[in-house]
Amino acid sequence: MKFGPVPVADALGAILAHAVPAGATLLRKGKLLDPADIAALQGAGVRQVTVAMLDPGDLDENAAAAKLARALVGTHVTVSAAATGRVNLFAQVAGILSLDAAAIGRFNAVNPMITLATLPPYSRLAAGNMIATIKIIAYAVPEADVDRAADMAATLDVLPPVYHRATLIETHLGEPQPIKGRTALAKRLARFDIALDDRCTVSHEINALAAALDAASGEVIFILTASATSDSADVGPAALRAAGGTLGQFGMPVDPGNLLFLGDLRGRPVIGLPGCARSPALNGADWVLERVVCGRVPTPADIAAMGVGGLLKEIPDRPQPRRQIG
Repeated sequence: MKFGPVPVADALGAILAHAVPAGATLLRKGKLLDPADIAALQGAGVRQVTVAMLDPGDLDENAAAAKLARALVGTHVTVSAAATGRVNLFAQVAGILSLDAAAIGRFNAVNPMITLATLPPYSRLAAGNMIATIKIIAYAVPEADVDRAADMAATLDVLPPVYHRATLIETHLGEPQPIKGRTALAKRLARFDIALDDRCTVSHEINALAAALDAASGEVIFILTASATSDSADVGPAALRAAGGTLGQFGMPVDPGNLLFLGDLRGRPVIGLPGCARSPALNGADWVLERVVCGRVPTPADIAAMGVGGLLKEIPDRPQPRRQIG
């Protein structure tokens, strides 16, 4: 693409780079100059204009953005029309964002005029949320570069929830826990249209909790213990094993949220919630819950990687605030 000032007589078919008054008419930036525009400019005494002129093999900004969008769009993604070199991508359903960060890096390295910006991977989404924007910075780019970027692109998609019903088992030390933990979990699950079974409370003992786990009917099971889980042999994980389940992870490098555990009971995921999950504020349990209910159970390596960015905002009613330590 050629960019710069040219005589008005040579500007037919070029893209106007800067807005120019032509008598009573303002020709706006980005306009493809036609014969009437040239006549208006000459009639107004304008001698030269700054334009962009496409070379053979160039794609204009809108065609390039639209072509790239077609390469990126997933099953649960909708795409806007192209305008000023931009196309926006939106979630069609609630879920979490699935993307390949390395592929996006390669995409953005092809040509600095070809850009893709996204939300972070696994971002929680409601239907209609914008997930990404493609922007062609120049008025045109070589089609060969567009094709290279398209080849490097990996699909952006939304992973929708795979479950419809969940069970929460709460333990107590003599008296049932306040309902705030259940209320907070119900709100988290409602974002994904997942219903919570009737309330289930049992004493804070291995056998009682194991029996409740065995009787649970939800497709995914949550445990909220009256006393924080402090070891993989504590009541929550021990009850999971006693019920015939397996423990896959205890602890995570996210604060608040360190004391989460994750396991499986005969093919159903089990999440042992940390105490901070009683608050509606973001915590590590959100990151695990959102992936689990959308069918992407995090591995120990996935959870280890959550430490980068895992220092979250302090929860106001935390029993031992950070500033009181040390």
